[in-house]
Amino acid sequence: MASGFPPQKQETQPGKEHVMDPTPQFSSPNYKPSNKLHGKVALVTGGDSGIGKAVCHCYALEGATVAFTYVKGREDKDADETLRLLHEVKTKEAKEPIMIATDLGFEENCKRVVEEVVNAFGRIDVLVNCAAEQHEVSIEDIDEARLESVFRTNIFSQFFLVKFALKHMKEGSSIINTTSVVAYGGNSSLLEYTSTKGAILSFTRGLALQLAPKGIRVNGVAPGPVWTPLITASFSEEAIKQFGSETPMKRAAQPVEVAPSYVFLACNHCSSYFTGQILHPNGKSNWLEVSNQVFCGLWDVKPNRNQIPFGLNSVCR
Repeated sequence: MASGFPPQKQETQPGKEHVMDPTPQFSSPNYKPSNKLHGKVALVTGGDSGIGKAVCHCYALEGATVAFTYVKGREDKDADETLRLLHEVKTKEAKEPIMIATDLGFEENCKRVVEEVVNAFGRIDVLVNCAAEQHEVSIEDIDEARLESVFRTNIFSQFFLVKFALKHMKEGSSIINTTSVVAYGGNSSLLEYTSTKGAILSFTRGLALQLAPKGIRVNGVAPGPVWTPLITASFSEEAIKQFGSETPMKRAAQPVEVAPSYVFLACNHCSSYFTGQILHPNGKSNWLEVSNQVFCGLWDVKPNRNQIPFGLNSVCR
């Protein structure tokens, strides 16, 4: 896979996947499902496109009944296509997938989403928080309304969805939050987004401790650069031409390369001893170079069911 992409720019958020060049890859003929999520009910936010779409597709292949959210009036075409794909690949035992239009930044909307899923399927076994927005911004140009919007979409929604979903989850259920490599290394032009991703990291670790006695696992995924509509809706044409080239692998990931991390964390027989942990499908992005030099031999990604002191439980090897 070559680094960089043809110059392109979408002027509104959320971005639209169907107009991207090339279209992000949500599936791979090399992915071999093995019924890992048979009988599970999964709710995936932002499931119409990007990483969320790839996660929905993998979950359906693995036997899950899938519900996903999207933004009405902006992501309808992508959502319709994703729903069609899920109908095609769902297993015989799974129920028909559903899509739910909403703005997740508000508590009442999150409550309604959970109620729709529970009314349709009776429970929630896997909650994947994937919806996000980002903008390039200088600190001098921070706008209160947009700052609030980014925090509402990226982190408020995770608090609200967990709050309402929890009563419909049982021992063995899984919550998977999407943070980012920028939570560790920072990003000079994505201050709002980077701040929310740091908050998600801490939220994940704290929530894991709170829910461990209930037998509900809480983990996260911190992708590096991934080719999704978020990129074309927030970066300049010049930045898109170089997108992903800063990694040692010299390219961005495709969503299908990130989605198996979410399958692993949702599957009890694969990750039953993982909680409070973060997986890093990031092409060995540069923050790990620093981390390896400082922390290697001290900290590790490992199934320890405990929080390592200072939260440095997601580094190296």
